[in-house]
Amino acid sequence: MASYQAAKKIVLAYFDAMENATADSVTEVLNSYTSEDYLWRGVYPFREQSSVANAATIFWQPLMNSITRMQRRQDIFIAGSNLYGGEDWVMSMGNFMGLFDQDFLGIPCTRKIVNIRYAEFSCVVDGKISKTGLFIDLIGLMDQAGVYPLPPSTGAYFNYPGPRTHDGLHYTATPDGEAEVTLELLNRMVEDLSDLNESGAMDCPPEILEKTWSKNMLWYGPAGIGATYTIPRYQEQHQLPFRANLDDKKFKGHVCRFAEGNYACFFGWPNLSNTPIGGWLGLPGGNVNAEMQVVDVYRREGDKLIENWVLIDLPYWLKQQGLDVLGRTQQICNPNNR
Repeated sequence: MASYQAAKKIVLAYFDAMENATADSVTEVLNSYTSEDYLWRGVYPFREQSSVANAATIFWQPLMNSITRMQRRQDIFIAGSNLYGGEDWVMSMGNFMGLFDQDFLGIPCTRKIVNIRYAEFSCVVDGKISKTGLFIDLIGLMDQAGVYPLPPSTGAYFNYPGPRTHDGLHYTATPDGEAEVTLELLNRMVEDLSDLNESGAMDCPPEILEKTWSKNMLWYGPAGIGATYTIPRYQEQHQLPFRANLDDKKFKGHVCRFAEGNYACFFGWPNLSNTPIGGWLGLPGGNVNAEMQVVDVYRREGDKLIENWVLIDLPYWLKQQGLDVLGRTQQICNPNNR
């Protein structure tokens, strides 16, 4: 049985050290746990940073100064071998919770508790974290701060729960065979949707989803789209608007994809590209082809996928089309801090 316990132990120690770090000490903590060729990837406006110093200065220090007494509250913690390359990866998903005490990226502080949805991927090589992919839901933070920047969403956005079964924290090793079953199911689902994109179809017969999804599927999408429940409502409130209002959908691949037990996950850089033709997110089409960075985390129940937590870097997708929701918010809400 492949064991990922050593990689998990390193990442958990890193998480503990980061939770006890300050903005002044975070660079030292990162240096202790990461490799010399460390690569950090994050959502817009942070994007790609090729050094510890940049990751600390550009992302962690501003976040820690703004969200004080911040806790990492994990709902899912898994590890596995990357389908592409075979490296050991660890994935943590949940919320960063803290007090929103200073403005962040032009988003006005509330001095109240906030929960920032996150998913963090860590590649562990020779006892060090060599690569990080860290996605946070900035539009969700904007919503909590009262500056939601988009038209009403088709789904419902709220503080999403973790797995219904409360078994997502795999601190110990999982039984043989389960990961393989989960990954095979996930691969079939991805192939079905890729074939659909290649066909050029703008809709999706529910029978295609029913091959791999439970009829009681729960899809927890990013702020701007929201969550949906059951196949019919998922199609009504996300999939069909996505398919009908975005043209030229191309799958670009994943940085990593792996499973442990009945959980699986992936992220891409980018996952796909598409061209808005009008209507999606309640916005007009601009016919500008744009890339999407996406995280998907899945729970399998029996022979079907039943829960799916999704983060999409929507601010980056919108920025490529000329709409900077963060910059616009800063100009309106913090005109003296530009």
